[in-house]
Amino acid sequence: MDRELNEEELQELYAWIDKISLSRPKRHITRDFSDGVMAAEVVKYFFPKLVDLHNYIPANSTQQKLSNWNLLNRKVFPKLNFHVPEDTVKKIVLSTAGVIEPVLSALREKIDKKLEHTTENILDLEYYDTRNQDKLHTENHQTEVICVAQMAGEMINDEKSRIKNGKPQHTAQFYPDMDPSLRRLLQEKEQAVMALQETVEILQMKVNRLEHLVHLKDMRIEDLMRHLETYKAKGNTR
Repeated sequence: MDRELNEEELQELYAWIDKISLSRPKRHITRDFSDGVMAAEVVKYFFPKLVDLHNYIPANSTQQKLSNWNLLNRKVFPKLNFHVPEDTVKKIVLSTAGVIEPVLSALREKIDKKLEHTTENILDLEYYDTRNQDKLHTENHQTEVICVAQMAGEMINDEKSRIKNGKPQHTAQFYPDMDPSLRRLLQEKEQAVMALQETVEILQMKVNRLEHLVHLKDMRIEDLMRHLETYKAKGNTR
């Protein structure tokens, strides 16, 4: 944090700050950040839930500036594993040239690490939720298919001698002298077998569709992981 930045690092830092929406125009970085308010806004920009901006009062007095920076050190920076030493805070408050830049550079590194960690957690959570939800749905439908198939199989076996190409024949017509109640029961049984076969086909289509969706999800996760690796690689080259 006490290391002096070279010209390239300074320009990169200034470009980074310029991309952040701040409440005041950026004119002179040493004075702009002396009261700590804009430092709070920088963190707020990336992590809105970490900072309550109403707690940080724009100030010209040394005491209020110190109060703002001390509040950042107590409430905000620890969540980024970051801390500005007291002697450095005093120099910042007094608008000492060349002090705020290394602090902001170090803060930027902590923000990048936090963002990277957050991204990894989101990907892990998304991967876990997606795989488990899809797996649960697939298993449920597969269970339905198995149960229905077993039921259908039992009824089809009973009528196996009357099935042609996997479809049951209307056998009741071959027995005109059959008792009407038995004929009706046989017709109901044949209709139930046909309905169950159709249900099996529909459920199998659903299972195939879910397996396809799981495959697409896996491809999307792999793509996100490649983007994350690219992001990490770019971060390591800075």
